[in-house]
Amino acid sequence: MKLKYFLSFSAFILFVVNSVNAQQVAGKYAKEGYKLVWSDEFEKDGMPDAKNWTYEKGFVRNEELQWYQPENAFCKSGLLIIEARKEQKPNPLFEEGSSNWRKKSKNIEYTSACLITKGLQSFQYGRFEMRGRIDISAGLWPAFWTLGDNGNWPANGEIDIMEYYRGKLLANIASLGANKKPKWFSNTKSTEALGGKKWVAKFHVWRMDWDSEAISLYVDDLLLNKTPMAQLKNDDSTGINPFMQKHYILLDLAMGGLNGGDLNDTKFPNRMEVDYVRVYQK
Repeated sequence: MKLKYFLSFSAFILFVVNSVNAQQVAGKYAKEGYKLVWSDEFEKDGMPDAKNWTYEKGFVRNEELQWYQPENAFCKSGLLIIEARKEQKPNPLFEEGSSNWRKKSKNIEYTSACLITKGLQSFQYGRFEMRGRIDISAGLWPAFWTLGDNGNWPANGEIDIMEYYRGKLLANIASLGANKKPKWFSNTKSTEALGGKKWVAKFHVWRMDWDSEAISLYVDDLLLNKTPMAQLKNDDSTGINPFMQKHYILLDLAMGGLNGGDLNDTKFPNRMEVDYVRVYQK
């Protein structure tokens, strides 16, 4: 009973601190002309708010190891938890002798979740923020990113506000390049240079400032990537700029695949924790 009381009191203190911090940030951003237009603070325990989030399901991209399923995402004590689990279950896509990466394995070995606001919440321009904590164990690939509402990837545009794998944070922007391949504008920062395990043990704020002139990506106010909008047009006959449209938000914890690397001795279950996601606009 005492433990339950302590946990409830701790959650209340966290709520109060977050409320004060939110007011301070809102005041600071108001001076820059920004107003909060949407947020999810994940204050209610249970499943994430269905008005804001839906889910990707199954094996989705990049030959990643995880099977995405909604039950790996839940809210607790003011945080969204995206949990990567090592659990075996039959692969419903399995086909004997198939070379397709989604179908060739008889069993699913890992599960996780990818939450998306597609069809529910999307925005053009503004300040996008996520406060969260990630794990940098081998093979993990957490991300906070956006995709354009219209067009097929990469012609719809991709912005990786927070992405991590193999010892580095990535701040990426992609549009359509030559031969229908993605054209990347990318910068990285070693987590070791930021402070290693001590740095990663703390929560950090990843931010995008996006307007008609440029896209700027930050972590804790450290600028990682600033790319002029003029450079981001698709290299095809349309010449469309995929960042002059609304984008929706994705949060996920992937594993392995083309970039994540081997899991080695990574322990499970493993987590990506999100305190809030907010969008401000002028």
